[in-house]
Amino acid sequence: MTGLRDLLERHVDRGPLPGAVALVARGDEVEVAAVGTADVEGGAPMVRDSLFRVASITKIVTAAAVMALVEEGRFALTDPVAPWLPEVGSPVVVRNPAGPVEDVVPAERPLTVADLLTFRAGWGFPSDFSLPAVALLFSELGQGPPRPQQVAPPDEWMAALARIPLLHQPGEAWLYNTCSDVLGVLIARVAGCSLPEFLAERIFEPLGMADTGFAVPHADRGRFTGSYRTGPQGGPELVDAPDGQWSSLPAFPSAAGGLVSTVDDLYAFTRMLRDGGGPLLSEDSVRRMTTDWLTPAQRAGAELFLEGQGWGFGGSVDVAPLEPWNVPGRYGWVGGTGTAAHLTPSTGTITLLLTQLEMAGPTPPALMREFWAYAAS
Repeated sequence: MTGLRDLLERHVDRGPLPGAVALVARGDEVEVAAVGTADVEGGAPMVRDSLFRVASITKIVTAAAVMALVEEGRFALTDPVAPWLPEVGSPVVVRNPAGPVEDVVPAERPLTVADLLTFRAGWGFPSDFSLPAVALLFSELGQGPPRPQQVAPPDEWMAALARIPLLHQPGEAWLYNTCSDVLGVLIARVAGCSLPEFLAERIFEPLGMADTGFAVPHADRGRFTGSYRTGPQGGPELVDAPDGQWSSLPAFPSAAGGLVSTVDDLYAFTRMLRDGGGPLLSEDSVRRMTTDWLTPAQRAGAELFLEGQGWGFGGSVDVAPLEPWNVPGRYGWVGGTGTAAHLTPSTGTITLLLTQLEMAGPTPPALMREFWAYAAS
């Protein structure tokens, strides 16, 4: 049977993917492969501890941090967020999602922690990016592909968010991305420290995730991969170099997509979730994170991002066996920079794929699908 290395080499050889690192864990049996080069220009070989911009895999880490604060009793899932995020204490909602942003009505109830965790607060990306209220997320907040050095500090960012109406009433619809960044501000304000400090102390250090953070120190840049997109001629086009956007801590550490990590650090994190949460979380918190909270109508409305999946806290949850890898209960998410992290509690399987080639859109590319099928075989 074709092995993991063969699978990766086939995609690297055909281009434009420069390289990849992948891990498949079936119980205690772990298979890892590093293939290709970390960048196009220098041709440095990819290694197991190469560093990648993991993009939206950050959302899962953010959700775990929120649950750690819930377990401390700092707030409950049903609590309104207004005491810590007063900027959004009295939100308004556009009367018609396709209508002008000035035509608003008051929100029917306060925003809660659970609204943010389930992406049902009312801010975020729907299937139609052309809606007027959605356009403001790009122009006013810097939402979109991660550019950490170009986003305003948290207090300024929240002030801008407060001027953007909700697209739907709280709890009504699933909308992608923005809620995780709001959660990052919530974590920092409740904890009384910066988000990078909280994650380092409460998540990364206990799990030995020494290479995970919002910036890459100069001494580690030899392991930091370049970030690419597919160019007009079909080859890799540089988006960010190792000494670029992640060379220093940003003013706004994005809880939606700002982390850099390695395959082994992510394995430590996903193994923690697979094995019940210890030493960071209780089994109940992990169960809540990996449970689908969406209604069938909300799942259908999110079809641009969710291919029949539901949504837990920070990641998708498979609810039907639509493909060979769709095992009900499989939890995880993908990153727009070409990354994916999933765990399946019922089988004990963990799958991690790190590449440096941006996805062309929300639909997972062929390599991801073949990788998941390989892991499920």
